[in-house]
This record gives sequence, structure tokens and C-alpha cells, in this order.
Amino acid sequence: MEPSKTGAAHPKALAPANLVLTLVLSVLGAVIGMQMMASLGIVPSTSLIGALAAMTLARVPLAMCRGFRSPHAQNLAQTSMSSATFGAANSLFLPIGIPFLFGLPEMVVPMLVGVGLAMLLDGWMLYRLFDTPIFPARNPWPLGIAAAEAIKAGDSGGRQAHLLLAGLALGLAGAALTLPMSAFGVALVGGWAAMAAFGCGLLAKAYAGTLLGVDLARIYLPHGMMIGAGLVALIQVGRLILERRAAADTASGAGAGAVAPAGASLRLGALGYLAIMVLLAAGTGVYVGMAPGMLVAFILYGAAAAFVHEIIVGIAAMHAGWFPAFAVALITLLVGIGLGFPPPALVVLAGFSASTGPAFADMGYDLKAGHLLRGVGADPAFERDGRRQQTLAGMLGFGVAIVVVALSYKSFFANHLTAPIDAAYVAAIRAGISGETARALALWAIPGAALQWLGGSRRQLGVLLATGLLIGNPWAGWMVAAGLLCRWAVHRSAGDAAKARVEVFAGGVIAGDALYGFASGLVRSLRK
Repeated sequence: MEPSKTGAAHPKALAPANLVLTLVLSVLGAVIGMQMMASLGIVPSTSLIGALAAMTLARVPLAMCRGFRSPHAQNLAQTSMSSATFGAANSLFLPIGIPFLFGLPEMVVPMLVGVGLAMLLDGWMLYRLFDTPIFPARNPWPLGIAAAEAIKAGDSGGRQAHLLLAGLALGLAGAALTLPMSAFGVALVGGWAAMAAFGCGLLAKAYAGTLLGVDLARIYLPHGMMIGAGLVALIQVGRLILERRAAADTASGAGAGAVAPAGASLRLGALGYLAIMVLLAAGTGVYVGMAPGMLVAFILYGAAAAFVHEIIVGIAAMHAGWFPAFAVALITLLVGIGLGFPPPALVVLAGFSASTGPAFADMGYDLKAGHLLRGVGADPAFERDGRRQQTLAGMLGFGVAIVVVALSYKSFFANHLTAPIDAAYVAAIRAGISGETARALALWAIPGAALQWLGGSRRQLGVLLATGLLIGNPWAGWMVAAGLLCRWAVHRSAGDAAKARVEVFAGGVIAGDALYGFASGLVRSLRK
């Protein structure tokens, strides 16, 4: 291992104390994730809970707890817990509920194997793609900023801690009043154009019915715009890779054989999704009764849909801190229905598509937090080692999530507990899709594609507008507008010098909203 500039060694994920805490927090996170997904249908971030657990242990006067005083050890703890929570709930428990509700319980185990592999592939791909032109570390990844600022404030105190606590108090107070304070916090740190597009989408979906008498969801406008924007976003990703490759070839004279690491990772990821789709088609038995041509089309489409879903969810999470994973999975399902795949195959398609993306996005938040804590890459060797250790902690969390879900899903299903969104997927499969719906999706894909193309890969206007249209929360839209207005006022009065202070305050707001959401959600889920 190459030495860091400072000579400091990053805490190891497999060190005994860190490993024990990782396993305990991962089990806790996986159980909480499943319970909240089954009872509420949503899973708030548990990242800060993991960090707070490590901070608390750091104050225990025992030799084995001294290592938790390091903010990097606390970063490992929050990485493992959030990975287990999102992994168990979104990537595992949600997908396997679809075949159960559809009346195909024999598919549950092979589905669990397939989506478990997809979740691990998701985590590996984000590790490889983080801080590349596709998913730059400099971009907001808002929940990562919140986690990093909370850990830094606990470590250093002082003025930064006061700013964080002020933001935390505002976040808690607003959340107690049922305001989506994370939207306000995200608007303080996200890109101007991206957040404006996101806010416009939230407000347009919320008020189109009242002001124009049009239900945007019924005419499939949000879904069509996301299809168009997502396809263009994929083209933009390809262009970024090719441009970086050309620049590297020109600088090094290596010729056409030199391949950018991001491009190689995307190709390996695509092949991985293809292999998992083959495994799912064979393991679930959906290949029976399908003509060879349709089977090949199903495997290729399923792999492509999962790949595109991951990219879209990752882009939305990176810019907005919110991602429409459920809705984008429904879009891929609607297209699959339109292609004429049989119902059992659509069950597999819905579960596989839904499983990709959330783990990818969550790992991005965690690596952003670690990147900030490690000095924004000031010591490249330390950064690389820390990122590897974080990924290992996250993979341990994913592994624990697989075990917990495998051991407990039967008890949930026996009590008729599944993710609420599963019923929507099953209903869509049973209802099918009309020609009118297909035409609407194709029609609205055009403006979505045009906006994404005009905004470019840095602004992601099409994807963010479609994200807002799919979510359609009016209060979130107003909180985004309020955040942008406050940000403009601060910038006008204090200039760029206030940027760091705004980020700390925003981190507190997001953290307060997340903590309140976690606590209130846990209480509500336990009451059910």
C-alpha cells in the first residue's frame, strides 16, 4: 500500500472493534429498514444514527473504544448502517414481495438471490464510478454533506458546531410541523439550475390539477419525460467517457487502446446485470413458455432497464438528495408490458429493476461524507485507502442485509406485510398497458429529451424536472424555492466567503429532518 502524504493510516473496516460495531449496526439497520418499509413504505436515512453510535462509544473509557474517536471510524459506522438499512428495505425486501403478492411464492428465493447480487454489483459500481466525470465528488450528494458536517462538528466543536446545531434545530422544528426540511437544506447546497428544475417539477405536478384541470399522472407526462430525459442522460454519460478517453489518449499518446476506468466499470457492470438476468430467467423458470427470440429480448431489456435505472437514480440522488426509484422502476415495467412480455417475466422485471439504484445512491452519499472528512482528496493515498475501507464496510452491511432478509421475510409475508409499492407493480402487471398509454409515453419523452439535451450533463435539467414531476410534493417545492431564495440573499450580502458556512448550516437542516423522520417513523412502525 502506498504511503499517504501525512503518514496517517485510515482505520480498517475489519479491525476487531470496527467489525463488531459494523455487524451490530448492520443487523439493527436491516431490521429497521424492513420494518419501516413494510409499515410505512419509506425508509429514512440511518446514516447519522450509525455515526452517533460510534461517537457515543468513543466516550466509553475502555481501550477498545478509543478508536471510535476518529471521525473516519465514525464514517465507517455510518456507512455500514445506512448500507444495511437501504439494502434490506429497498434492494431486497421490496423486490421479493412482488412475486409473493402475484401468487408466485416459488419465485421468492431465486429473486432474493438475483436482487442480492444486483445490490452488491450496485455498491461495487458506485465505488468505481465515484469521483469520475459521470459522478464527480464535487457535486452535492446532499445527505453525504449532512453526515460529514455532523461528524466534523462532533469532533471539533466551535463555531462550526454552533452553525450545525442551529441548522439541526431548524430541521427538527420544521419536520415536527410536517415540513420537508431536507428539500430546504438540499436547495442550499445543490446546483442552482438543477434545484430550480427540481422545484418546478414538484410544484407543477402539485398544482397542475388545480390551476389547469389536468392530472399530469393520468396523461403520463412525468413518466414520458423521465423516459426521454433518461435516454439522453445515458447518451451524455457515453459522450463524457469518450471525451475523457480521447483527452487521455492525446495526452499520453497511448492510442485507441487506452480505456477510461469509468468506461471499463460501466461495461463490467452492464455485463454483470446481463449475467444476473440470465440467472433470474433460469432460476425463476420464466424461460418456460417463452419463444427464444422473446427470451433473448427479455434478458437484454431487463439488463438495460436495470442499468438505466441505476444511472437515473444516481444522478437524481447526486444533485437533489431525492430519487424517484419506485416511479422509475414502474416506468421500466410499463415499457416491458408494452413490449408484450408474459406476466411472470414482468414480475421478475419489476423486482430486478426496483432493486438497482437505491444501494448505488446510498453508497454515493457515504463516499461523499468520507471524501469531505478526508480533506476533499488533499492526500490521494489516504483518500483511496479510505474509500476502499468504506466500500468494504458498506459491502459488509449489504451482506448482513441479505442474511437478515433471508431469515425473516417469511414471518413478514405470513402477516401479509410487504412494501406498499409492490401492490402498484402487481396491479400494473394485471391491468396491462393500452396503445393510448404507449403513445402518451412516446409523446412526452420528446420534451424530456430536449430539456435534458439543452441543459447538458452538468445541469441534468430533464432528469431533475422529471424527478420533481414524479414526486409532486407541493410543500417540498415551496421549501426548495425558499432555500434558493435564502441562498441568493446570503450570496448577495456575503459573497462566496459564506459558502462553507451555508453548507454546514444546510448539513444541520438535512440531518435534523432525517433524525426526526427516523424517530417518528420508528415510533409509527412499532405501533402498527
